[in-house]
Amino acid sequence: MNILRQIAIIFSICLAGEAVSQLLPFPFPSAISAMLIMLAALASGILKVDHIKQKSDFLLSNMAFFFIPAGVGVMRYFDTVAPIWLPLLVIIIATTVIVFLTTALVVSLVLRLERGEAE
Repeated sequence: MNILRQIAIIFSICLAGEAVSQLLPFPFPSAISAMLIMLAALASGILKVDHIKQKSDFLLSNMAFFFIPAGVGVMRYFDTVAPIWLPLLVIIIATTVIVFLTTALVVSLVLRLERGEAE
């Protein structure tokens, strides 16, 4: 029963994110809205990590499966992507490096802040 409750909480937040995105007068990804709602709920204490830990750990450990449809989509439209594969590959590698570096810098900053070493 605990797992069903966790799934219900996660899906409810996803549904709320979808509703917020539909209500906004400009296009905004519902996944981002849902993550912001989740962050607000966790930060405010309305939602505890223990309320969603088991199911979110499962989803995170199986995250690779969520990229299969995107990969199939790329293969389906390979003839469209084929002429621009080199610039696309350069963009993918560059943005991956940028994301890794940004994440490392943010983690470093947060660790310094936690230790009280920030200026």
